[in-house]
Amino acid sequence: MLKKKFGSMMSLMLAVSLTLAGCGGSTNTETPAAEPGTSGETPPAASAEPFEMTLRHTQVGADKERRLAILQDVVKKVEGEVEGASFTLDGVDSDVNRKEKLRGEMAAGNPPDIFDLFGSPDAKVYAKEGMLLNLTPILEELGIQDKFSSLEPFTYEGNVYGLPVGGSGEGFFYNKEYYESKGWQPPATFAEFEQQLADIKADGKVPLAGASKAGWVPLMLTNHLWSRYAGSDITNKFVTGEAAWTDPGVVKAFAKHQEWVDKEYFKKGELGFEYAEYTTQFTSGEAILMYDGTWKSSVFKEGQSGEGLIGKVGFFNLPPVDGGVGDQTSLMRDVNNGYGFAASVADDPQKLAAVKSFIKNMFNEEMQIRGLVEDGVLPAMKFDEAVLTESITDDLMKEIVAVLNASATSFPAFDSLVQADVTTEISNIQIQKLIGGQTTPEQMAEDLQKVQEEANAAVE
Repeated sequence: MLKKKFGSMMSLMLAVSLTLAGCGGSTNTETPAAEPGTSGETPPAASAEPFEMTLRHTQVGADKERRLAILQDVVKKVEGEVEGASFTLDGVDSDVNRKEKLRGEMAAGNPPDIFDLFGSPDAKVYAKEGMLLNLTPILEELGIQDKFSSLEPFTYEGNVYGLPVGGSGEGFFYNKEYYESKGWQPPATFAEFEQQLADIKADGKVPLAGASKAGWVPLMLTNHLWSRYAGSDITNKFVTGEAAWTDPGVVKAFAKHQEWVDKEYFKKGELGFEYAEYTTQFTSGEAILMYDGTWKSSVFKEGQSGEGLIGKVGFFNLPPVDGGVGDQTSLMRDVNNGYGFAASVADDPQKLAAVKSFIKNMFNEEMQIRGLVEDGVLPAMKFDEAVLTESITDDLMKEIVAVLNASATSFPAFDSLVQADVTTEISNIQIQKLIGGQTTPEQMAEDLQKVQEEANAAVE
Protein backbone atom coordinates (compact mmCIF):
# COMPACT_ATOMS: atom_id res chain seq x y z
CA MET A 1 0.00 0.00 0.00
CA LEU A 2 1.11 3.54 -0.67
CA LYS A 3 2.22 5.94 2.02
CA LYS A 4 -0.13 8.89 2.39
CA LYS A 5 1.54 11.99 3.76
CA PHE A 6 -0.11 15.36 3.29
CA GLY A 7 3.08 17.35 3.05
CA SER A 8 4.43 15.30 0.18
CA MET A 9 1.33 15.36 -2.00
CA MET A 10 -0.14 17.91 -4.35
CA SER A 11 -3.59 16.45 -3.80
CA LEU A 12 -5.57 16.82 -0.61
CA MET A 13 -7.42 13.67 -1.55
CA LEU A 14 -4.58 11.34 -0.49
CA ALA A 15 -6.01 8.86 -2.97
CA VAL A 16 -5.39 5.16 -3.25
CA SER A 17 -2.70 5.57 -5.90
CA LEU A 18 -0.55 8.34 -7.29
CA THR A 19 0.11 6.46 -10.50
CA LEU A 20 -1.87 7.67 -13.49
CA ALA A 21 -2.26 4.33 -15.18
CA GLY A 22 -2.53 4.27 -18.91
CA CYS A 23 -2.15 7.93 -19.83
CA GLY A 24 0.85 9.38 -18.03
CA GLY A 25 3.32 8.75 -20.81
CA SER A 26 1.21 9.71 -23.77
CA THR A 27 1.12 13.30 -24.96
CA ASN A 28 0.29 15.10 -28.18
CA THR A 29 3.61 16.22 -29.63
CA GLU A 30 2.24 17.71 -32.85
CA THR A 31 -0.07 20.36 -31.40
CA PRO A 32 0.39 21.65 -27.84
CA ALA A 33 -2.74 21.18 -25.76
CA ALA A 34 -4.52 24.33 -24.68
CA GLU A 35 -4.48 25.20 -21.01
CA PRO A 36 -7.65 23.96 -19.27
CA GLY A 37 -10.25 26.67 -19.07
CA THR A 38 -9.10 28.58 -22.16
CA SER A 39 -11.16 29.06 -25.28
CA GLY A 40 -10.76 26.71 -28.18
CA GLU A 41 -10.60 23.49 -26.18
CA THR A 42 -14.01 22.29 -27.26
CA PRO A 43 -14.37 22.17 -31.04
CA PRO A 44 -17.72 23.31 -32.36
CA ALA A 45 -20.27 20.67 -33.26
CA ALA A 46 -20.46 19.65 -36.90
CA SER A 47 -23.80 21.45 -37.25
CA ALA A 48 -26.10 23.63 -35.19
CA GLU A 49 -29.00 21.21 -35.37
CA PRO A 50 -30.65 20.70 -31.96
CA PHE A 51 -29.69 17.44 -30.29
CA GLU A 52 -30.46 15.72 -26.99
CA MET A 53 -27.97 14.38 -24.46
CA THR A 54 -29.05 12.00 -21.69
CA LEU A 55 -27.20 12.28 -18.39
CA ARG A 56 -27.74 9.69 -15.66
CA HIS A 57 -26.72 10.94 -12.24
CA THR A 58 -27.14 9.74 -8.66
CA GLN A 59 -27.46 13.11 -6.94
CA VAL A 60 -30.93 12.44 -5.56
CA GLY A 61 -32.29 13.35 -2.14
CA ALA A 62 -32.01 16.37 0.12
CA ASP A 63 -28.47 15.59 1.25
CA LYS A 64 -27.17 15.69 -2.32
CA GLU A 65 -28.68 19.00 -3.35
CA ARG A 66 -25.33 20.79 -3.39
CA ARG A 67 -23.80 18.06 -5.52
CA LEU A 68 -26.72 18.30 -7.93
CA ALA A 69 -26.33 22.07 -8.11
CA ILE A 70 -22.71 21.67 -9.19
CA LEU A 71 -23.74 19.20 -11.90
CA GLN A 72 -26.50 21.53 -13.10
CA ASP A 73 -24.03 24.41 -13.37
CA VAL A 74 -21.74 22.25 -15.51
CA VAL A 75 -24.65 21.30 -17.77
CA LYS A 76 -25.58 24.97 -18.24
CA LYS A 77 -22.01 25.75 -19.30
CA VAL A 78 -22.02 22.91 -21.82
CA GLU A 79 -25.36 23.98 -23.27
CA GLY A 80 -23.96 27.50 -23.62
CA GLU A 81 -20.80 26.33 -25.35
CA VAL A 82 -22.10 23.64 -27.68
CA GLU A 83 -24.75 25.02 -30.01
CA GLY A 84 -27.87 22.92 -30.21
CA ALA A 85 -27.09 20.84 -27.12
CA SER A 86 -29.90 20.09 -24.68
CA PHE A 87 -29.54 17.84 -21.64
CA THR A 88 -32.07 15.55 -19.99
CA LEU A 89 -31.00 14.73 -16.43
CA ASP A 90 -32.09 11.34 -15.11
CA GLY A 91 -31.64 11.04 -11.34
CA VAL A 92 -31.48 7.50 -9.95
CA ASP A 93 -30.45 6.04 -6.59
CA SER A 94 -26.78 5.05 -6.79
CA ASP A 95 -27.33 1.42 -5.82
CA VAL A 96 -30.20 1.03 -8.29
CA ASN A 97 -28.17 2.66 -11.04
CA ARG A 98 -25.12 0.51 -10.53
CA LYS A 99 -26.69 -2.87 -9.86
CA GLU A 100 -29.86 -2.70 -11.94
CA LYS A 101 -30.40 0.05 -14.50
CA LEU A 102 -26.88 0.47 -15.88
CA ARG A 103 -26.23 -3.27 -16.01
CA GLY A 104 -29.45 -3.78 -17.97
CA GLU A 105 -28.70 -0.90 -20.33
CA MET A 106 -25.20 -2.16 -20.97
CA ALA A 107 -26.52 -5.65 -21.71
CA ALA A 108 -29.04 -4.16 -24.15
CA GLY A 109 -26.40 -1.92 -25.72
CA ASN A 110 -28.17 1.38 -24.95
CA PRO A 111 -26.57 3.18 -21.99
CA PRO A 112 -27.15 6.93 -21.51
CA ASP A 113 -24.72 9.30 -23.25
CA ILE A 114 -23.19 10.28 -19.89
CA PHE A 115 -23.72 8.32 -16.70
CA ASP A 116 -22.60 7.82 -13.14
CA LEU A 117 -19.98 5.07 -13.32
CA PHE A 118 -18.29 3.02 -10.60
CA GLY A 119 -14.62 2.48 -11.41
CA SER A 120 -13.15 -0.91 -10.54
CA PRO A 121 -14.41 -3.41 -11.48
CA ASP A 122 -17.39 -1.98 -13.41
CA ALA A 123 -15.54 0.36 -15.75
CA LYS A 124 -13.11 -2.36 -16.80
CA VAL A 125 -15.91 -4.84 -17.47
CA TYR A 126 -17.83 -2.38 -19.63
CA ALA A 127 -14.66 -1.23 -21.39
CA LYS A 128 -13.80 -4.83 -22.25
CA GLU A 129 -17.27 -5.19 -23.77
CA GLY A 130 -16.68 -2.11 -25.92
CA MET A 131 -19.44 -0.08 -24.28
CA LEU A 132 -17.38 2.88 -23.00
CA LEU A 133 -15.85 5.83 -24.83
CA ASN A 134 -12.04 5.84 -24.82
CA LEU A 135 -11.15 9.10 -23.09
CA THR A 136 -7.37 8.98 -23.48
CA PRO A 137 -7.20 11.19 -26.60
CA ILE A 138 -9.72 13.62 -25.13
CA LEU A 139 -7.68 14.01 -21.93
CA GLU A 140 -4.60 14.69 -24.04
CA GLU A 141 -6.48 17.21 -26.17
CA LEU A 142 -7.65 19.06 -23.06
CA GLY A 143 -4.23 18.82 -21.42
CA ILE A 144 -5.47 17.16 -18.22
CA GLN A 145 -4.12 13.63 -18.64
CA ASP A 146 -1.73 14.13 -15.70
CA LYS A 147 -4.06 16.11 -13.46
CA PHE A 148 -5.77 13.21 -11.65
CA SER A 149 -4.48 11.67 -8.43
CA SER A 150 -5.35 8.23 -9.84
CA LEU A 151 -7.09 6.92 -12.94
CA GLU A 152 -6.32 3.26 -12.26
CA PRO A 153 -9.92 2.26 -11.39
CA PHE A 154 -11.06 3.54 -14.79
CA THR A 155 -8.15 2.24 -16.87
CA TYR A 156 -8.30 -0.84 -19.09
CA GLU A 157 -5.47 -2.04 -21.32
CA GLY A 158 -3.70 1.30 -21.12
CA ASN A 159 -6.67 3.51 -21.94
CA VAL A 160 -8.97 5.56 -19.71
CA TYR A 161 -12.71 4.91 -19.85
CA GLY A 162 -14.08 7.02 -17.02
CA LEU A 163 -13.13 9.91 -14.74
CA PRO A 164 -13.38 10.13 -10.93
CA VAL A 165 -15.37 13.14 -9.80
CA GLY A 166 -14.15 12.96 -6.22
CA GLY A 167 -12.54 10.84 -3.56
CA SER A 168 -13.56 9.51 -0.18
CA GLY A 169 -12.43 7.82 3.00
CA GLU A 170 -14.42 6.01 5.68
CA GLY A 171 -14.53 6.23 9.45
CA PHE A 172 -16.70 7.14 12.43
CA PHE A 173 -18.62 10.39 12.73
CA TYR A 174 -19.31 11.01 16.41
CA ASN A 175 -21.42 13.39 18.47
CA LYS A 176 -18.86 15.68 20.08
CA GLU A 177 -21.38 17.21 22.45
CA TYR A 178 -22.19 13.79 23.91
CA TYR A 179 -18.52 12.79 24.10
CA GLU A 180 -17.64 16.02 25.90
CA SER A 181 -20.47 15.46 28.37
CA LYS A 182 -18.82 12.14 29.23
CA GLY A 183 -15.33 13.57 29.30
CA TRP A 184 -14.35 11.25 26.43
CA GLN A 185 -11.87 11.57 23.60
CA PRO A 186 -11.92 9.53 20.38
CA PRO A 187 -10.83 6.02 21.43
CA ALA A 188 -7.16 5.15 21.10
CA THR A 189 -7.64 1.39 21.52
CA PHE A 190 -10.26 -1.12 20.46
CA ALA A 191 -10.97 -2.01 24.08
CA GLU A 192 -11.64 1.64 24.85
CA PHE A 193 -13.94 1.86 21.84
CA GLU A 194 -15.96 -1.16 22.89
CA GLN A 195 -16.26 0.22 26.41
CA GLN A 196 -17.66 3.43 24.93
CA LEU A 197 -20.22 1.42 22.94
CA ALA A 198 -21.28 -0.41 26.09
CA ASP A 199 -21.55 2.83 28.09
CA ILE A 200 -23.62 4.52 25.38
CA LYS A 201 -26.00 1.56 25.36
CA ALA A 202 -26.25 1.67 29.16
CA ASP A 203 -27.03 5.37 28.91
CA GLY A 204 -30.17 4.60 26.89
CA LYS A 205 -28.74 5.82 23.60
CA VAL A 206 -28.11 3.98 20.34
CA PRO A 207 -24.34 3.47 20.04
CA LEU A 208 -24.22 2.96 16.26
CA ALA A 209 -26.55 4.12 13.51
CA GLY A 210 -27.88 1.15 11.57
CA ALA A 211 -29.60 0.81 8.19
CA SER A 212 -29.02 -2.49 6.45
CA LYS A 213 -31.75 -2.76 3.84
CA ALA A 214 -28.98 -2.03 1.33
CA GLY A 215 -26.11 -4.34 2.25
CA TRP A 216 -23.32 -1.96 1.26
CA VAL A 217 -24.17 0.28 4.23
CA PRO A 218 -23.29 -2.17 7.06
CA LEU A 219 -20.52 -3.67 4.94
CA MET A 220 -18.55 -0.43 5.07
CA LEU A 221 -17.84 -1.21 8.72
CA THR A 222 -17.49 -4.96 8.24
CA ASN A 223 -14.94 -4.35 5.47
CA HIS A 224 -12.90 -2.22 7.85
CA LEU A 225 -13.11 -4.87 10.56
CA TRP A 226 -11.81 -7.72 8.38
CA SER A 227 -9.07 -5.42 7.07
CA ARG A 228 -7.99 -4.87 10.68
CA TYR A 229 -8.16 -8.53 11.75
CA ALA A 230 -6.85 -10.13 8.54
CA GLY A 231 -4.80 -7.35 6.95
CA SER A 232 -5.75 -4.48 4.65
CA ASP A 233 -4.47 -6.34 1.57
CA ILE A 234 -6.37 -9.59 2.07
CA THR A 235 -9.34 -8.67 -0.14
CA ASN A 236 -6.98 -8.31 -3.10
CA LYS A 237 -6.00 -11.93 -2.58
CA PHE A 238 -9.51 -13.41 -2.73
CA VAL A 239 -9.59 -12.99 -6.51
CA THR A 240 -6.15 -14.55 -7.03
CA GLY A 241 -6.81 -17.45 -4.67
CA GLU A 242 -3.92 -16.43 -2.40
CA ALA A 243 -6.40 -15.97 0.45
CA ALA A 244 -9.92 -17.11 1.27
CA TRP A 245 -12.99 -15.68 2.93
CA THR A 246 -12.57 -18.47 5.47
CA ASP A 247 -9.36 -16.87 6.78
CA PRO A 248 -9.58 -16.80 10.60
CA GLY A 249 -9.21 -13.01 10.64
CA VAL A 250 -12.15 -12.53 8.28
CA VAL A 251 -14.31 -14.90 10.32
CA LYS A 252 -13.31 -13.01 13.46
CA ALA A 253 -14.50 -9.77 11.85
CA PHE A 254 -17.86 -11.31 10.93
CA ALA A 255 -18.15 -12.55 14.51
CA LYS A 256 -17.41 -9.10 15.91
CA HIS A 257 -20.10 -7.53 13.74
CA GLN A 258 -22.56 -10.20 14.88
CA GLU A 259 -21.55 -9.63 18.51
CA TRP A 260 -22.34 -5.93 18.24
CA VAL A 261 -25.73 -6.76 16.70
CA ASP A 262 -26.48 -9.21 19.53
CA LYS A 263 -25.52 -6.57 22.10
CA GLU A 264 -27.97 -4.19 20.39
CA TYR A 265 -25.32 -1.61 19.61
CA PHE A 266 -27.12 -0.87 16.31
CA LYS A 267 -30.65 0.49 16.14
CA LYS A 268 -33.25 -2.25 16.25
CA GLY A 269 -34.98 -2.98 12.97
CA GLU A 270 -31.96 -1.94 10.90
CA LEU A 271 -32.72 -4.52 8.20
CA GLY A 272 -35.78 -2.48 7.26
CA PHE A 273 -34.07 0.93 7.17
CA GLU A 274 -32.86 2.72 4.04
CA TYR A 275 -29.62 4.71 3.92
CA ALA A 276 -31.46 8.02 4.46
CA GLU A 277 -32.68 6.74 7.84
CA TYR A 278 -29.06 5.98 8.73
CA THR A 279 -28.26 9.67 8.60
CA THR A 280 -31.41 10.70 10.45
CA GLN A 281 -30.58 8.47 13.40
CA PHE A 282 -27.34 10.39 13.84
CA THR A 283 -28.51 13.93 13.06
CA SER A 284 -31.46 13.55 15.44
CA GLY A 285 -29.12 12.63 18.28
CA GLU A 286 -30.65 9.17 18.63
CA ALA A 287 -27.39 7.46 17.61
CA ILE A 288 -24.08 8.72 18.94
CA LEU A 289 -21.85 7.19 16.25
CA MET A 290 -22.25 6.67 12.52
CA TYR A 291 -19.76 4.78 10.36
CA ASP A 292 -19.82 6.37 6.91
CA GLY A 293 -17.83 7.86 4.07
CA THR A 294 -16.30 11.32 4.27
CA TRP A 295 -18.92 12.45 1.75
CA LYS A 296 -21.37 12.48 4.65
CA SER A 297 -19.73 15.66 5.95
CA SER A 298 -21.87 17.55 3.44
CA VAL A 299 -24.98 17.16 5.61
CA PHE A 300 -23.37 19.13 8.43
CA LYS A 301 -23.54 22.42 6.53
CA GLU A 302 -26.01 25.28 6.56
CA GLY A 303 -29.29 24.42 4.90
CA GLN A 304 -28.66 20.67 5.09
CA SER A 305 -30.32 18.03 7.26
CA GLY A 306 -27.56 18.03 9.85
CA GLU A 307 -27.04 21.78 10.20
CA GLY A 308 -28.11 21.54 13.85
CA LEU A 309 -24.88 19.64 14.51
CA ILE A 310 -22.51 22.13 12.88
CA GLY A 311 -19.50 22.36 15.17
CA LYS A 312 -20.72 19.35 17.17
CA VAL A 313 -19.48 16.50 14.96
CA GLY A 314 -16.08 14.84 14.92
CA PHE A 315 -14.44 12.05 12.95
CA PHE A 316 -12.11 9.20 13.95
CA ASN A 317 -10.57 6.07 12.50
CA LEU A 318 -11.39 2.54 13.66
CA PRO A 319 -8.91 1.87 16.51
CA PRO A 320 -6.33 -0.94 16.22
CA VAL A 321 -7.52 -4.41 17.17
CA ASP A 322 -5.59 -6.77 19.40
CA GLY A 323 -3.67 -9.30 17.34
CA GLY A 324 -4.61 -7.54 14.09
CA VAL A 325 -2.58 -8.09 10.93
CA GLY A 326 -0.67 -5.32 9.18
CA ASP A 327 -1.03 -1.56 9.48
CA GLN A 328 -3.62 -0.80 12.13
CA THR A 329 -4.06 2.81 10.97
CA SER A 330 -5.21 1.77 7.51
CA LEU A 331 -8.62 2.87 6.26
CA MET A 332 -10.67 2.76 3.09
CA ARG A 333 -9.87 5.47 0.55
CA ASP A 334 -10.70 5.52 -3.12
CA VAL A 335 -11.54 7.51 -6.22
CA ASN A 336 -14.03 5.02 -7.59
CA ASN A 337 -17.04 7.26 -8.15
CA GLY A 338 -17.21 9.19 -11.38
CA TYR A 339 -18.65 9.49 -14.85
CA GLY A 340 -18.48 7.34 -17.95
CA PHE A 341 -19.57 7.98 -21.52
CA ALA A 342 -21.24 5.73 -24.07
CA ALA A 343 -18.96 4.42 -26.82
CA SER A 344 -21.60 5.41 -29.38
CA VAL A 345 -20.82 9.10 -28.68
CA ALA A 346 -17.72 8.71 -30.86
CA ASP A 347 -19.96 8.30 -33.93
CA ASP A 348 -21.81 11.59 -33.39
CA PRO A 349 -19.70 14.78 -33.78
CA GLN A 350 -22.24 16.89 -31.89
CA LYS A 351 -22.43 14.55 -28.91
CA LEU A 352 -18.66 14.16 -28.89
CA ALA A 353 -18.28 17.95 -28.72
CA ALA A 354 -20.73 18.02 -25.80
CA VAL A 355 -18.80 15.29 -23.96
CA LYS A 356 -15.53 17.21 -24.39
CA SER A 357 -17.20 20.34 -23.05
CA PHE A 358 -18.65 18.37 -20.12
CA ILE A 359 -15.22 16.99 -19.21
CA LYS A 360 -13.59 20.40 -19.49
CA ASN A 361 -16.20 22.07 -17.29
CA MET A 362 -16.59 19.29 -14.71
CA PHE A 363 -12.98 18.24 -14.18
CA ASN A 364 -11.10 21.40 -13.27
CA GLU A 365 -9.83 23.21 -10.19
CA GLU A 366 -12.93 25.38 -9.77
CA MET A 367 -15.36 22.46 -9.64
CA GLN A 368 -13.09 20.30 -7.52
CA ILE A 369 -12.75 23.11 -4.96
CA ARG A 370 -16.52 23.67 -5.03
CA GLY A 371 -17.04 19.98 -4.37
CA LEU A 372 -14.72 20.15 -1.37
CA VAL A 373 -16.03 23.39 0.12
CA GLU A 374 -19.75 23.08 -0.65
CA ASP A 375 -20.23 19.34 -0.48
CA GLY A 376 -17.32 17.85 1.46
CA VAL A 377 -16.16 15.70 -1.47
CA LEU A 378 -12.41 15.20 -1.47
CA PRO A 379 -10.70 16.18 -4.75
CA ALA A 380 -9.81 13.53 -7.33
CA MET A 381 -7.44 15.92 -9.10
CA LYS A 382 -4.05 17.31 -8.08
CA PHE A 383 -3.80 20.97 -7.17
CA ASP A 384 -1.46 23.22 -5.26
CA GLU A 385 -1.52 22.22 -1.60
CA ALA A 386 -1.78 25.82 -0.40
CA VAL A 387 -4.92 26.41 -2.47
CA LEU A 388 -6.58 23.34 -1.04
CA THR A 389 -5.56 24.12 2.53
CA GLU A 390 -6.92 27.65 2.26
CA SER A 391 -10.20 26.26 0.93
CA ILE A 392 -10.95 24.22 4.07
CA THR A 393 -12.97 26.48 6.32
CA ASP A 394 -14.95 24.12 8.56
CA ASP A 395 -13.53 22.26 11.52
CA LEU A 396 -15.06 18.91 10.60
CA MET A 397 -13.28 18.77 7.26
CA LYS A 398 -10.01 19.75 8.96
CA GLU A 399 -10.54 16.86 11.39
CA ILE A 400 -11.27 14.46 8.53
CA VAL A 401 -8.10 15.49 6.71
CA ALA A 402 -6.08 15.03 9.90
CA VAL A 403 -7.43 11.48 10.28
CA LEU A 404 -6.62 10.67 6.65
CA ASN A 405 -3.13 12.08 7.05
CA ALA A 406 -2.54 9.95 10.15
CA SER A 407 -3.19 6.71 8.28
CA ALA A 408 -0.01 5.32 6.79
CA THR A 409 -1.78 3.07 4.27
CA SER A 410 -5.18 2.58 2.73
CA PHE A 411 -7.27 -0.07 1.02
CA PRO A 412 -10.01 0.11 -1.61
CA ALA A 413 -13.56 -0.99 -0.83
CA PHE A 414 -14.14 -4.72 -1.29
CA ASP A 415 -16.64 -4.27 -4.12
CA SER A 416 -13.96 -2.63 -6.25
CA LEU A 417 -11.84 -5.78 -5.99
CA VAL A 418 -14.07 -8.87 -6.05
CA GLN A 419 -16.32 -10.01 -8.88
CA ALA A 420 -19.93 -8.85 -9.19
CA ASP A 421 -21.30 -12.26 -8.18
CA VAL A 422 -19.32 -12.14 -4.94
CA THR A 423 -20.46 -8.58 -4.23
CA THR A 424 -24.07 -9.65 -4.79
CA GLU A 425 -23.68 -12.64 -2.48
CA ILE A 426 -22.28 -10.67 0.44
CA SER A 427 -24.30 -7.47 -0.11
CA ASN A 428 -27.72 -8.92 -0.94
CA ILE A 429 -27.68 -12.16 1.02
CA GLN A 430 -24.95 -12.89 3.54
CA ILE A 431 -24.66 -9.67 5.53
CA GLN A 432 -28.43 -9.54 6.03
CA LYS A 433 -28.46 -13.18 7.12
CA LEU A 434 -25.69 -12.45 9.63
CA ILE A 435 -27.50 -9.41 11.03
CA GLY A 436 -30.78 -11.32 11.12
CA GLY A 437 -29.25 -14.29 12.96
CA GLN A 438 -29.86 -16.68 10.05
CA THR A 439 -26.24 -17.70 9.58
CA THR A 440 -23.02 -17.95 11.55
CA PRO A 441 -19.73 -16.16 10.82
CA GLU A 442 -18.19 -19.52 9.85
CA GLN A 443 -21.04 -20.48 7.51
CA MET A 444 -21.08 -17.02 5.98
CA ALA A 445 -17.38 -17.31 5.19
CA GLU A 446 -17.82 -20.75 3.65
CA ASP A 447 -20.73 -19.63 1.48
CA LEU A 448 -18.79 -16.61 0.27
CA GLN A 449 -15.72 -18.67 -0.51
CA LYS A 450 -17.78 -21.05 -2.62
CA VAL A 451 -19.08 -18.16 -4.75
CA GLN A 452 -15.58 -16.68 -4.86
CA GLU A 453 -14.08 -19.89 -6.21
CA GLU A 454 -16.80 -20.15 -8.85
CA ALA A 455 -16.15 -16.55 -9.90
CA ASN A 456 -12.40 -17.13 -10.03
CA ALA A 457 -12.83 -20.27 -12.13
CA ALA A 458 -15.06 -18.40 -14.58
CA VAL A 459 -12.24 -16.04 -15.58
CA GLU A 460 -9.44 -18.58 -15.76
